[in-house]
Amino acid sequence: MGNESDDSEWRAAVVSTLKGADTEKANLKDLRRLVLISLQCDESDKSARKHYKRTIKSLEEDGTLTLDADGKVELKKKKKKKKRKSDKESKKEKKRTKREQTDAGGNDQQEQPSSPGIESRNQESPTRDKNKPCKGNPQGVTRLFLGNLPFAVDEASLGDFLPGTVTHIKWITDKETGKFYGSAFCEMDTPESAAAAVAKAGTQLMGRPIKINFAPAREGDIWPPEKKVVSGGGQAGGSGVKAMSEKPEGCVMLFVGNLSYDIDDEAIYKFFANVDTEVKAVRWLHHQDSGDFKGCGFVEFWKPEACEKAATLNGKTLLGRPIRIDWSD
Repeated sequence: MGNESDDSEWRAAVVSTLKGADTEKANLKDLRRLVLISLQCDESDKSARKHYKRTIKSLEEDGTLTLDADGKVELKKKKKKKKRKSDKESKKEKKRTKREQTDAGGNDQQEQPSSPGIESRNQESPTRDKNKPCKGNPQGVTRLFLGNLPFAVDEASLGDFLPGTVTHIKWITDKETGKFYGSAFCEMDTPESAAAAVAKAGTQLMGRPIKINFAPAREGDIWPPEKKVVSGGGQAGGSGVKAMSEKPEGCVMLFVGNLSYDIDDEAIYKFFANVDTEVKAVRWLHHQDSGDFKGCGFVEFWKPEACEKAATLNGKTLLGRPIRIDWSD
């Protein structure tokens, strides 16, 4: 991770994440978590943590950000320097303006004025480049990271909240339980839509201020995914259905995750009955401290053949959620 390409990618991720914060200021640890997610790195990866630390130090040394004693990271606001035009350039500009005014005068009767919105849309080329740089999006990035999402969010509500058109969504979920983390990656239809979406960072959706920042896909990532809406861990692409582990010999039990909190025994029995399998027993998992349902459990079948048939439902929707199935001893 030490080459210049990686370094610039990490720097861009840190700056972009800070710009997506309400005040361009964030806690050092919170910022690290968001940056690692946007770069599809595991939070427990020591080398990734070290790279993050080096990047913060580098950005602090070159004056891009400041780090105070309380562990708060803040972007430094750069003062824009106004370029003074030379007398020669000023004269050229005056002549050019005069010519334009003269030309416009002859066309006044031929062209009718239109509203700014319609005019700007007509000027846009339908075949423009997908990643063409634009105002507020100098790299032309169309992939975004969204954080602090409400757990009730879905494709429709997110599409209504974001400007432009969302073409693909990947909900970030726990690898084991399938539980939604409250974050996602999404692909916008144009760089302009992506810039407008990032400008909405901090705006509330269902009572929560949403974090939005640019998250360009890394080389080798499969993005956008083949399906419009997928879910899974940190990787950028994939089919949204995690591959099952190696099947134990004579297996008659399955792990089931990403379950709706409205699930009950009757619903799970009916679900597996779709492939002509009869459930022997169900065991739901709960948190030891609170007793709250974890959103996962174990389902036992009478025969290995029935267990195999039930496993074919991995990724199928149950009570509105794609459930994760894996073999269990």
